[in-house]
Amino acid sequence: MNLSHEEYSDILNKALSNGGEYAEIFFEEVYSNFIIYDNGKFEGSNFSSRKGASLRVVDGDETIFAHTNNPNYENLLQLSENLSKSASSMFKKNNIKIENFEKLEDRGLNDYDINFNDIGMNQKIEKINLAVNTCKEYDSRIKQITVRYGDTQRKVKIINSEGKIVEDIRNYPIFYVVTIAKNENDEMFTGLSGNSENKGFEFFTDEMIIKASKEACNQAIVQLEGEDAPAGEFTVILSSEAGGTMVHEACGHGMEADLVLSGSVYRDKVGKKIASEKITVIDDGTLPNKRGTLNYDDECNKTEKTVLIENGVLKGYMHSRITAKKFGVEPTGNGRRETYMHLPIVRMRNTLIAPGKDDPDEILKSVENGIFVKKMGGGQVDVISGDFQFGISEGYLIENGKLTKAIRGASLVGNGLKVLQSIDMVGNDLGFAVGTCGKDGQGAPVSDAQPTVRIPKMVVGGVVKGGDK
Repeated sequence: MNLSHEEYSDILNKALSNGGEYAEIFFEEVYSNFIIYDNGKFEGSNFSSRKGASLRVVDGDETIFAHTNNPNYENLLQLSENLSKSASSMFKKNNIKIENFEKLEDRGLNDYDINFNDIGMNQKIEKINLAVNTCKEYDSRIKQITVRYGDTQRKVKIINSEGKIVEDIRNYPIFYVVTIAKNENDEMFTGLSGNSENKGFEFFTDEMIIKASKEACNQAIVQLEGEDAPAGEFTVILSSEAGGTMVHEACGHGMEADLVLSGSVYRDKVGKKIASEKITVIDDGTLPNKRGTLNYDDECNKTEKTVLIENGVLKGYMHSRITAKKFGVEPTGNGRRETYMHLPIVRMRNTLIAPGKDDPDEILKSVENGIFVKKMGGGQVDVISGDFQFGISEGYLIENGKLTKAIRGASLVGNGLKVLQSIDMVGNDLGFAVGTCGKDGQGAPVSDAQPTVRIPKMVVGGVVKGGDK
């Protein structure tokens, strides 16, 4: 990863010698450790590493690309020679010459205290044992416990033909607890909870682990003690604890500029009112230590707070370098890639509905008959139409402004754009959820968030009386 500036110039100038308007070298070095406890025993520790670099040449919206797992000067120079030969028949010659480089400042958005490599295996296993013991003590009906510990450090270095150099260290600790509860009829119900940020080993606090463990247990027990969800149209409250799964899946993807170009439901709507005036949606790459936060994206662009919807009006989209040029705007710092072997594409970072002014307790009291969603499950969405269906991992009936019976087997069915338009109360709280977002075969660490919101009418899939789920 540490070549001289003269060597960087050689590689980039050679790559652009026969055509192209932009080129970059992307170095990556990754170290990961995963430990899994499952059903009474440790499954062992899995350590992996990855090292390599890629070279990209761009002209307009056309790209040529190559990578190597042995990123020394000679190999990268050979890659640049190969790319320049391809460029000679594809791209116009621009006579670009790169001589000087500027290293961009570390913005400090992902500072950390404790390197994962400085922590022994026994200390990591202690964290897992704390979760296991917490679950065992929670309820005798918890019959199976799975705990997943992971820590990944990703070092990247990007050098481009604009003379920029970026170095970034991204840490991805992750901790998940999965429980299975069983009743006297041998029916089994699953609970899952976990967390992740962009931090060092200091992320793994006892407080976080105990909280995640109890949440996973409670989720399984609540379903065990609950009743089958009703089906029909209800007023729905999405708790801030549900995280921003809906805004991420049903809204966020449709505002990624490459999917906008493919015909998403948000195409050609900039400047138009598309949501309730109470709704502001932001994709923010600068929230300190959040899982989706980056100092710079994978194209050397500084990350920023990107306002997508402001008081109901669509303001713009998330962009990579290529899509920004197509739209005639500046990149928003959303160009991300899973590894050095992948091209950067438009990806979300930390996507959220901004907090409003309503008291969450008052939102609950306002509903006579409805569904309260505390935790969201998995689901699917059609980016073109905005239609979605999401499972409810933990939900309750609302009767006369109060939570009553727990429900199970419920799902939410709707359209992202219509939901945004119909929301009529927005809480002053904010809750985050985390995950790895998949798109075009690539995964990216993200987080999403929302306040408590009220949706006046929404279809809830459950059990139709006298029928099937």
